[in-house]
Amino acid sequence: MESQKKKDRYLRIYHQLKDLLVKSDDFNAKMTTVVAVLHHKMETFFWTGFYCLKDGELIVKTYQGPVACQVLKKNTGVCWAGINQEKTIIVPDVHQFPGHIACDSRSKSEIVVPLKDTKNRIIGILDVDSTSLNAFDQTDAQYLEMIVGLINL
Repeated sequence: MESQKKKDRYLRIYHQLKDLLVKSDDFNAKMTTVVAVLHHKMETFFWTGFYCLKDGELIVKTYQGPVACQVLKKNTGVCWAGINQEKTIIVPDVHQFPGHIACDSRSKSEIVVPLKDTKNRIIGILDVDSTSLNAFDQTDAQYLEMIVGLINL
C-alpha cells in the first residue's frame, strides 16, 4: 500500500477506535474491538491478535485469523522479543528470525507492539502477521503503537 494511503487509513482507524473505545471500560472488550477493526480494515493483516502475560507465560487472548498457538515458548520468537526488549519489533521475513514460532506456515512477515497497563508496565503484545514479505514498516509501527495506546484510555 502506498505510504500516504496507509497513513490516511490508519488515521481513520485511529479515530474510529478512539470513538468506540471510550464507550467501555472493559479491557477485553477494547482488545477485541481493536483486533476486529484492524483485521478487517488492513488487507495485508493475515493474523491479528493479542498475547498477554499470565504467570510468566505469554497466552493468546482475542484474535482473528487462523488458529493460534495457545502458549508461546518463553523467550522465543518475535512476541517474546517485543516483550523482552520492551519495544515494537518489525520482522520483514519471519523465516530469517532466530527462534521464530511458526503457528501458521503461511505467515511471512510480522510486527509486534507492546501492550502496557495504566502504570506503563508491559502486560502483553499486539501481534500481526502477513502472508507477504516486508508487509510492515515504520508507518505501521507508529500508528499501531498509537492504536494500542487507546486501550488504556
